Amino acid sequence: MKKMNKMIAASLAAVMGLSLAACVSSASSSAAASSEAASGAAEGKTYRVAIVQQLDHASLNEIRKAAETELDAKAAELGVTIEYTEFNGQNDATTLNQIGSQVVSDGYDAVMPIATLAAQCMQNATEGTDIPVVYAAVSDPETAGLTAENVTGTSDALNTDFILDMMFAQNPDIQTVGLLYSLSEDNSKQPIEDAKAYLDAKGVKYVEGTGNTTDEIVAATNNMLDQVDAIFTPTDNRVMDAELTIAESLIQAGVPHYTGADSFVRNGAFATCGVNYTELGAYTADMVVDAMVNGNLPAFHVMDGGIITVNTETAEGLGADYSAFKTMAGEVVEVTTTED
Repeated sequence: MKKMNKMIAASLAAVMGLSLAACVSSASSSAAASSEAASGAAEGKTYRVAIVQQLDHASLNEIRKAAETELDAKAAELGVTIEYTEFNGQNDATTLNQIGSQVVSDGYDAVMPIATLAAQCMQNATEGTDIPVVYAAVSDPETAGLTAENVTGTSDALNTDFILDMMFAQNPDIQTVGLLYSLSEDNSKQPIEDAKAYLDAKGVKYVEGTGNTTDEIVAATNNMLDQVDAIFTPTDNRVMDAELTIAESLIQAGVPHYTGADSFVRNGAFATCGVNYTELGAYTADMVVDAMVNGNLPAFHVMDGGIITVNTETAEGLGADYSAFKTMAGEVVEVTTTED
């Protein structure tokens, strides 16, 4: 079996003839020998996938890398060539819409957008075509309007109540909770509403801090530090982008940050209970292959969560005892802070 991987970095401006703050890279994986799993129609064929990442940060990078690894593996298994090109929209709708136009014009066999805004833009771009759009990590597809016939994907929907249960298990005496999120993130809308309902039912006060840039998120965080006993953030891309910046000030203030994904925790947040993004990326890639090779558009899939992740360095800095978490879930993963 012969396998080839080639990564070529180029600016989107060079590819599209536009002055965009985006990046593009290409790769291919192939297998010379056929597999028993390969269909007669698929064997030896070449398929092209556009991987459209909303922005660059740890959660979305983890999904993309896992998806690419799985695409390579499926190409070898099926005896086909799968070429994938990475696009990064820099969290800008105009850029993402231009990427979508380019993807349709270039005739890709499938599109894999990562995160909600990217998925929305790719759905709009492929309207009227038969190009399958298989998104990754959209928390609330219905609210996001991702309902077109050619669109499906994976959800990292949160169990917000469970994360807040963790918060009160660790500290039953919490009086005020900070809700830190971006108003522009569809991923955050429902979890924040769920958090408010939970806290209202419990008779616990909450303070909201919002922002649409890293500087605004940092300012919102600092404004809450002397008002709250803990902070909750859903799978919010804007806050994730700022996590490394805000983590130290939260630790110094003694305020634990509970979040929607383990990537936040690896960047310094205290704890989460959510999905494994490596598994999500691989599962989404399998859905992409099914759509391209077999012509089947798989059903929308909510990934299983239930994994508690704790940053032990942050816990030590907070002086936090998280032993209660070990009675709440089947698995508690301990990590330290990394800058990825």
